[in-house]
Amino acid sequence: MARFPSGVVVLTSALPDGTPLGMTCSSLCSVSLSPPLLLVCIRSGSPTLEAIRARGAFAAHLLQEDAQSVSELFSSGAPDRFDRVRWTPEAATGVPHLLDGAHAVADCEVRQCDTMGDHVVVFAGVRQIRIGPEAPRPLVYGLQQYTGLPLRRGVPSP
Repeated sequence: MARFPSGVVVLTSALPDGTPLGMTCSSLCSVSLSPPLLLVCIRSGSPTLEAIRARGAFAAHLLQEDAQSVSELFSSGAPDRFDRVRWTPEAATGVPHLLDGAHAVADCEVRQCDTMGDHVVVFAGVRQIRIGPEAPRPLVYGLQQYTGLPLRRGVPSP
């Protein structure tokens, strides 16, 4: 699967005591438009998965091309990652929202979790989406490298 390029997402949540947790993820996909549902696959035993399950909510930050450093930070395991980025808790859920690097953020509530192999598939309803004012190039990862997805205006979506 390292040969399959995909968008880069940072998932964030918080433990019941408010401790923020987050991780880089490339296994996010849309499940349904009506109602809006998505899924993410997270390694069993992940501290971020623990927070997502405990809080029942998370934010999916779709990263833009210039946010490679954010992706690398949240995939590093650095315990001080939230000290090194600007963020704020979302009012309704307390889930951390990164203030830089995302071209869109989906606020999600957990609907179902299924264990598959060494991962947990988290199905979530999308409560709200925030889209940035500009349309930057999305960050893509594949073949062990980052790139931005070129945007072409006037081309219909598949």
